[in-house]
Amino acid sequence: MKKKNNIISRGLDAGRYLLLLASGIPFAATAQAVPTPSENYTYTQVYLSEDGSRKAESVQYFDDLGRPRQSVQVKATPLGRDLVVPVVYDALGRQTKSLLPVPVPTANLGIQNVSENSVNTYYGVSNAYTEQKLEASPLARPLEIAHPGTEWAMGSGHTQKIGYGLNKNADQVKKYSVTHSWQNATAVSSLPAVSFYNEKVLAKTTATDEDGHQTVEFKNGLGQTVLVRKVISSAENADTYYVYNDYGHLVYVISPKASQMIATNGNTVTQQILNHLCYQYRYDHRGRLVEKKLPGKGSEFMVYDKQDRLVLSQDAVLRTTTNSFNAKGWMFTKYDQFGRVVYTGFFANTGTRTAMQAALNGMAVNAGNNEARSGTPLSQNGMDIYYTKNAFPTGSMTIMSVSYYDTYPSYSFNPAFPATIYGKTVLTDQSSAPVSTRTLPVMTLVKNIEDHGWTKGYVYYDQKARAIGSHSINYLGGYTRTESDLDFAGVPLQVVTRHKRLASDPEKTITETFTYDHQNRLLTHRHKIDSNPEEILAQNEYNELSQLKSKKVGGKIAGSGLQTVDYSYNIRGWMTRINDPGNLGTDLFGYKIKYGQVEGLQTPDTSDPSLQVIPRFNGNIAEVDWKTAVSPNEPLKRYGYVYDPVNRLSAGFYQNDTNPSLREFYEKATYDLNGNISTMKRTARKMGGTALLIDHLTYQYENDGSSNRLQKVSDAVTLSQGFPYTAAPSDIGYDENGNITSFQDKGISSIQYNYLNLPENITQNSEVTAYTYRADGVKVKKLFNGLETDYLDGFQYKFTHTWEAPSGAMAGEGMKLRIIPTPEGYFDVLRNRYFYHYKDHLGNVRLTYSDADGNNEVTGDIVVNNCYDTPDGQVCNNYIVTGEAEGVTDYYPFGMMHNSEYHNFENPYQYNYNGKELQENGMYDYGARFYMPELGRWGVVDPMAEVSRRFSPYVYGNNNPVRFTDPDGRITVDNLSGQYSLGSAVAGFIKRNGFDDSHLPLLYSDDSGIMIMTTALGDNGEGGGGSGPTPQNSTGPGLVGIFTNFIAGLFTKKEKGAGIKTYLPGAAVTRVGVQVGPLIPEGAVPFLSFDTLLAGITRAGLWSLPLILKGDTPEREQMITLYRGVSVEAKGAMYFYASQGVAIPRGFEQVATTWGPHHDMEAHAGSDNFSIWTSWTTSKDLAYDFATGNAFYEEGNKIPGIILTKQFRASEVVPNPHTLGENEWLIPGVVYGAKIEYVSPQKRIGK
Repeated sequence: MKKKNNIISRGLDAGRYLLLLASGIPFAATAQAVPTPSENYTYTQVYLSEDGSRKAESVQYFDDLGRPRQSVQVKATPLGRDLVVPVVYDALGRQTKSLLPVPVPTANLGIQNVSENSVNTYYGVSNAYTEQKLEASPLARPLEIAHPGTEWAMGSGHTQKIGYGLNKNADQVKKYSVTHSWQNATAVSSLPAVSFYNEKVLAKTTATDEDGHQTVEFKNGLGQTVLVRKVISSAENADTYYVYNDYGHLVYVISPKASQMIATNGNTVTQQILNHLCYQYRYDHRGRLVEKKLPGKGSEFMVYDKQDRLVLSQDAVLRTTTNSFNAKGWMFTKYDQFGRVVYTGFFANTGTRTAMQAALNGMAVNAGNNEARSGTPLSQNGMDIYYTKNAFPTGSMTIMSVSYYDTYPSYSFNPAFPATIYGKTVLTDQSSAPVSTRTLPVMTLVKNIEDHGWTKGYVYYDQKARAIGSHSINYLGGYTRTESDLDFAGVPLQVVTRHKRLASDPEKTITETFTYDHQNRLLTHRHKIDSNPEEILAQNEYNELSQLKSKKVGGKIAGSGLQTVDYSYNIRGWMTRINDPGNLGTDLFGYKIKYGQVEGLQTPDTSDPSLQVIPRFNGNIAEVDWKTAVSPNEPLKRYGYVYDPVNRLSAGFYQNDTNPSLREFYEKATYDLNGNISTMKRTARKMGGTALLIDHLTYQYENDGSSNRLQKVSDAVTLSQGFPYTAAPSDIGYDENGNITSFQDKGISSIQYNYLNLPENITQNSEVTAYTYRADGVKVKKLFNGLETDYLDGFQYKFTHTWEAPSGAMAGEGMKLRIIPTPEGYFDVLRNRYFYHYKDHLGNVRLTYSDADGNNEVTGDIVVNNCYDTPDGQVCNNYIVTGEAEGVTDYYPFGMMHNSEYHNFENPYQYNYNGKELQENGMYDYGARFYMPELGRWGVVDPMAEVSRRFSPYVYGNNNPVRFTDPDGRITVDNLSGQYSLGSAVAGFIKRNGFDDSHLPLLYSDDSGIMIMTTALGDNGEGGGGSGPTPQNSTGPGLVGIFTNFIAGLFTKKEKGAGIKTYLPGAAVTRVGVQVGPLIPEGAVPFLSFDTLLAGITRAGLWSLPLILKGDTPEREQMITLYRGVSVEAKGAMYFYASQGVAIPRGFEQVATTWGPHHDMEAHAGSDNFSIWTSWTTSKDLAYDFATGNAFYEEGNKIPGIILTKQFRASEVVPNPHTLGENEWLIPGVVYGAKIEYVSPQKRIGK
């Protein structure tokens, strides 16, 4: 009998694995089920409960060639079925089809009889798989990709196509020749000449999406992307050029509009074009980015210490005295000896960048430029700070944030330390204890920018170093305290939140309870406030693919709900329905999303027949239908959408099914090549038989159009609706950072910003709105015309005048707690009632309802017929009884509201479009920026503009607001999949063996301003985003079967509610908006922004509670245990760091040979590992080989070493597709707190 090799992997708890290699050895001789013994397999078991009654089991079967044959997730579906993914190969042994998973009755770990035909039968199509047509060459490059579903099948005409070749003269690819000189140890580049590349010197890749839209990428012989071309028509392209210096550094990015201007200017590059439309970068002699200039902004400078850590940064406004500190200076960041950010702030100094760099270079005392804990505090703005001040700078500092690690500092205001939380012993900072908080972040201090208030945050851990509690003292003296009961796998069973605005206020207590199924899918979320009756916020039901099938929302009765929300999806997982607008029944709202189907008018505006509503197959939405039941005889409503060849929204046509051709509520837009809106037309409700045209806007940009900055807006319609008409439009004012400072035509005479480019004061029509922010960007107060609103850890207070509430009680005057947010809506404290939202796929609040009469059901408005007899016969009167829907809102595509009706007397909840708060000035607050829906653009430069340079930094949602949103004003989310878009056109949609940039970690700030890590997505049909290098071919066939499902489980971003988020304040986040590190074309591996690095370049600086606290529906984030082997002969100080349980990327220790530090995974896997990554593996045996030199030395020359072991959250890690044979996972930044195990060649781990 042929010997079978099997690997058994069992987890004692989530993510902790013990590996056993069994060669021909039977499975453990117990009564439990076993995998099919005649097959090769890898069996993994992760306990989800301490007694093992709940566990996650999976078996990966392999054929006799070692190729994946079948993946089985055992009893993984809600009904306990196996979820099976069979793997098939063509005659050449290539995996050209990737089949979808199918649920089947469990075989108790055994291999399943599932074929391609059975998968097709389950999905009801003939192609329940992604199919690739490969090039007939040893490269086997993909030529065509067909996705699951009849509409996308091979031969349907709706596939993705990739073509390869070399450039031709007809391509007219410009060659920008760069000259550079050295000034003050800085490479200064210029573009004196423009020529054209000769034929056949550039590699050309042409990608065509499902709707026939083309993107062409050109690369030089060094593999550098030099041009990404979006084809608009046969006569027009949107060209983004990337220009490099002799050292391989990216020095210019020439945007599409700049390319057009250069061509118009006789192929001559002027400084005006560069300053207003291009990205410019300069590096020092060590390859570090020291100066950059984004289009429309002043230059930004960076200064580093000898460890290449960013110490100083300065934008253009900081070089003036009109900033938050009223002095010229720099933002600084200080580190301890482990590279952890310890405190940040402002350094008042008028010195130049070269002077500052010289000062750092010349440091003789404390040459390492580190700070340390000190028993003697330094005092700043009424706060004692227990750190030294020996690192640069040592004086003229205004400290804005402080982070403590290892031990809790002794402050008089410290809360009582909890000995236990839910019966679990809390980890102390006693160094003599077997385990302690050493290496863990324990406390932060965050100063308000506009005043001297401080927020103090603490975190408490259990004996497994899991965060189980927090305590945040707000700047007013009150607090928010949380305690979490975590089960064996780390999911919260119950969370209690206690809150006060002021220390003297009565305490508010919120208790949330969660239940889960056997695979930890959330089943119920219960919510209780003080002694009020418990409310069941959500009762979830899932289909057999674990998609949310239905949700019972609200009420107090188990198994029932105020509303039942049903969800439908197509074969590609795209949402298609929220309830059924064609058959509402008892539902208050229904919503239908159509992609490859059009049911309304194809030409809604016959005066403009070029604007056609047609089926879409690349993920763009063709139509949406919706209907509400709040009013009698409510008609079905519809929007039909039109797109241009680069996926920008050209028109959104509203149609009422009673009269679809009225042309009410439409929006039409045209754009320049950078995506700036050129014209906008908008109509309103029908007046006199025709729709009322309320806006016919023309956008004029600075420098005769050679800019992204809007200069003025002219309206050809003399109405105040929409954008206000002005006979003589005024110029818009800006500061040096590209922020709008005045907009007279909107009545805005002044906007003042703090150093985070957040508005402090907005004066509109003589009314002032003043904002207060913490140094981490979190808004804590708004003052509008003397009426205050406080935002404290999600609790929202409003100044309330004396008035009589519906109950008859007097509310009283003063600051009152009004809103306690929940994932399904909010609780109105004064009205003592839960309110629930229906939201569409964009998160827009469409309908709000509540159980006003407490009968556990809700109704819309109803018509009552009141009939009675009179001497003249029967008389009937109809009247409307108002239902329990509080508000209904419809939106234009770019976010203006229309058809909005509110029945309640006062609505303190003003979160509408995308779920963002509407301000009194008509703008929406997204966190990092304010959005103007009547203009469809931001008023501030994107803090992450370099993620997608082909778009103007003022563009909203890739100009496709029907599909894309922006969670915090910094990066675009593709709501088709709920993941992030880098605007990648080529790399994004070509998936090669299951890997693309959708698996790359990306750091961003959530609604509370906290830095968190998620994944970036460059998927198909993503709004015509910018460039990306051609994906690399991975080695070996069949990788989808091994990795895709696991990775998808780790990195899928799920929609979350807007509950109260409890994180420790991100003290280290400074968010100046300067990005460091390698500069690469968007769509390639994303790089960390400056505020990420301040948060910091250490992973510890990103810390937040890894729990879902205070209102968020809990999502247990999967954990993974990884190992790292370091030998005594490892390069540099790697072994020393390992002996401290620390791993530091080599790119942080010295300048990389090319980029320094770079982010290229393939280069990291090769000879250039001077990157932001450290390498880890899931195999402890492999880690042993690296620790003892077995991986690179002959027998007899082995050496001792260290194995580091650490458990990571799934969002913290990313697999390296270029080293799959080593099971390599990459961790960005510095890793602390790893378990240390010394090993020698004689001691084999696990043997």
